[in-house]
Amino acid sequence: MVHRTQYKNGGRPDGKTQLTMTEFKKFIDTLDTNKDGVVSAEELSQAVRKRGGWFATWKGNRALKSADANVNGYVDEDEFPKLVAFAVKELNVVIVE
Repeated sequence: MVHRTQYKNGGRPDGKTQLTMTEFKKFIDTLDTNKDGVVSAEELSQAVRKRGGWFATWKGNRALKSADANVNGYVDEDEFPKLVAFAVKELNVVIVE
């Protein structure tokens, strides 16, 4: 009989959240509460809160600053890769394919 230890967050013993790129994109799409096609700092803060993270407003603002290449105050489709990089580095997210 094989004994498998169950871990939170997608079966990772390091506690990181494991998502595919598609799952991460769907999650980010759910943050766009007003459906304008971009994600604001407040919407990013809500994402941190949903994950149970501390300092949600601060992290949301950092995520926006990190990803918002054109400095318009929003993360759009072209800036999505930078948002992914921020999530991997700062929010304990692992992207798998």
